Amino acid sequence: MARPDPRYACQECGHVALAWSGRCAGCGEWNTLVESRPAKGGGQRAGGARAAAGAAKPVALRDVEAPANPRLRTGIGELDRVLGGGLVPGSLVLLGGSPGIGKSTLTGMALANLAAAGAETLYVSGEESTAQVRLRAERLGDAALSVPALAETSLERVLGTLEAEAPAVCVIDSIQTLHCSEMSGAPGSVGQVRESATALAEVAKRRDIALILVGHVTKEGSLAGPRVLEHLVDCVLQFEGERERTYRTLRALKNRFGATSEVGVFEMRSGGLTEVADPSARFVEEATRAAGSVVLPAMEGSRPVLVEVQALVAPSELENPRRVANGIDRNRLSLVLAVLSRHARLPLAGADVFVNVAGGVRIDEPGADLAVAMAVASAQRSEPLLSAEGKPLACFGELGLTGELRYVGHPDRRVAEAVKFGLGPVIGPGGGERIEGLARHSELRAALRAAMPPSRADQADRDPDLRKAA
Repeated sequence: MARPDPRYACQECGHVALAWSGRCAGCGEWNTLVESRPAKGGGQRAGGARAAAGAAKPVALRDVEAPANPRLRTGIGELDRVLGGGLVPGSLVLLGGSPGIGKSTLTGMALANLAAAGAETLYVSGEESTAQVRLRAERLGDAALSVPALAETSLERVLGTLEAEAPAVCVIDSIQTLHCSEMSGAPGSVGQVRESATALAEVAKRRDIALILVGHVTKEGSLAGPRVLEHLVDCVLQFEGERERTYRTLRALKNRFGATSEVGVFEMRSGGLTEVADPSARFVEEATRAAGSVVLPAMEGSRPVLVEVQALVAPSELENPRRVANGIDRNRLSLVLAVLSRHARLPLAGADVFVNVAGGVRIDEPGADLAVAMAVASAQRSEPLLSAEGKPLACFGELGLTGELRYVGHPDRRVAEAVKFGLGPVIGPGGGERIEGLARHSELRAALRAAMPPSRADQADRDPDLRKAA
């Protein structure tokens, strides 16, 4: 029997080529094609199955029985909120994050709480032995030691265990370590990951097993493996943060059973991950009153979070000044600096600008524009921006290219969160209903004029742009 011709699958996009080349024709990435041979007789079996299969009869949705399966609460409030209320039986959750960020710790804590509540659980580890898993579980408490563990990389054996044990919740750590004997290619390749995820999804949905798949990430921070993996699962969670910092954030990039805007905040301690139920209190306590620091009432899902935005402006010794952003998009920072230079007349062309969101938090909403602009202006003039009570200034709003402040969502919740910590009045965009504690301004220059300390009012009088805006 002739040996089947090899195929070369791209590890980034899944494109299949008949011959190897240095660059993938599908996504343009270099050195991503890996040889994979089709299973013997696969085409004949597929053709026979199609010939034997009959036509299926569609059913109206009103006639479909939908049993009300209660969600499985993990006992971790931040995780349950991001999931939309807990784990749905028969669902697949893909959890990604950088190495050492705490993925195994988070899943171990969830299984421990579920086991303590009487649910059947299973932890499948393809990267560690059961002895290593126990060493990590010992610091999570006695409940974590009662979770059954299996160290296995064979997909067939894992599927057999799921069929025999039928746990309510199972964690696969990680999906890139599973290997199907009927597929060629090393574990983690496109074919192996796709086949493993498809087989696990079939068993999970048929046996109502809530499956949590731990996934690796690339050097750019995105989930590794074929894109079909993210389409196959019901929920994609991204665990973010820096290993050197204690704070971690959990975001839902996709959720078929809940909102994708929710964010959970955790703190890494010696005993595992600790929920941060009120992250605003933690960040406000650490906020400084120095020049270049403001507080941003950001919206993370359905709740407001107060974070500190810091900026540093220093004379540059380089021909092209540096623009460094940590916690915000670098392109957004360039836009804000351009608006400041054009409409606020700030001399930033020959200066290095550094912007950082304190605590390792990442902000992706446009409402952070005004806070970044205020922090940069304060750092450039070496003047702290404080409220009348001497507390850090709080502000939010989107900047337009013409220098205007544009409306952003949920201004009432943002202002209420800032006022709760005594940071009012809050500077924000105009328009909409009247909100107590919100100082409205329609332009960036007017907001800068209002934010300057009273002792520096004479400097504003000498600035024609700020005087005109006032």
